[in-house]
Amino acid sequence: MPTTPDNATDATPMGEALKRFEAEGFTGQLAAQEGGNVICYGCRATTHASEIELAALIRTEGASDPDDMTAVAAVTCPHCGAKGTLVVQFGAIAPPEHDDVLRALEDRRAESGVTATSR
Repeated sequence: MPTTPDNATDATPMGEALKRFEAEGFTGQLAAQEGGNVICYGCRATTHASEIELAALIRTEGASDPDDMTAVAAVTCPHCGAKGTLVVQFGAIAPPEHDDVLRALEDRRAESGVTATSR
């Protein structure tokens, strides 16, 4: 069964979500890979998503297709400490690696103190 981001109810444009997180210091980039892994483009380390803390999550809306089910996650690389964003699709059309990563992220939103959350 596909996942959906909890507590992420708005349809913020992706560019706005990325700007919100950048203002909070999440300037690096990470990406989902097969097997529930995430690569940090800063240090090139690959880590299983269960070892990565999720500080915040914003559901976004596609510019041309409001049905695009994408979310921007604010995360920290456990290897180099880089704070960055991870863009994942969710729902029925999500690639399996995105669904695996979203399911495995260590949810620390309640304790993160990040203010750039869904509105």
